[in-house]
Amino acid sequence: MRSFPGRIFHGWMLASAALVLLFIGLPMLTTLASPTWDVFVETLGDADVMNSVWLSMSTSAIAALIAFVFGTPLAYLLARNDFPGKKVVESLVDLPIMIPHPVVGIALLGLTSPNTAFGQALQAMGIEIMGTTTGIVAVLVFVGVPFYVNAAKSGMESIPRRLENVSRSLGAGAGATFFRVTLPLCWRYMLVGMIMCMARALSEFGAIIIVAYHPMVAPVLMYERFTAYGLQYSQPVAVILILVSLVFFLLLRSLSLPKGSNS
Repeated sequence: MRSFPGRIFHGWMLASAALVLLFIGLPMLTTLASPTWDVFVETLGDADVMNSVWLSMSTSAIAALIAFVFGTPLAYLLARNDFPGKKVVESLVDLPIMIPHPVVGIALLGLTSPNTAFGQALQAMGIEIMGTTTGIVAVLVFVGVPFYVNAAKSGMESIPRRLENVSRSLGAGAGATFFRVTLPLCWRYMLVGMIMCMARALSEFGAIIIVAYHPMVAPVLMYERFTAYGLQYSQPVAVILILVSLVFFLLLRSLSLPKGSNS
């Protein structure tokens, strides 16, 4: 038998957990159940909706791939080196998670403006940011790369240095050690980081409407349908996004490693 304080404690724990789950679950369930089947099927057959979903998926995947290519070296440097200003660099990596999303759009447009040297260089190369798919990808990389870098960094930190030292002592260079030892041991973390990056990118809205309202990604299309037609025509798009996000996080949970495992 639990003591009275013990019953109070466990009751508080269960009640709080139930409230949080209800707070998250009820809106999701309500949204999933709201569209009629006819409206949902009509939405699935809407070319604009499918194009926007595909644009969201494809640009998010490109953003995750870019994060992998350019974020992996940064993750490795942070995981394996101590240097003056490291905390500043780590804070800078995390900054896109914290700042309001419209700020991201304004910052990118300010950087790529024709009035700046960087913007002029982009124009000379034929690269447009405002109102383009390139601009969407730039936004998604900005908001998603911290999730990849942090996940990859955690994976690399979990690998004992002695394994890399053994590889180096046997004559392998730094590059060979990274590709033959480090990468195979932390690939799950890196894959999880890419999934997190892609999931975060898929949900972006605030920065995209500033940088590239058109072409429309799914969150922007959903917003436009809500303002133009109301809940009835925005909810089916929301259902599609919820289901896609659910798939991402099921993948994430299935790939998550048991604590202390490196393989």
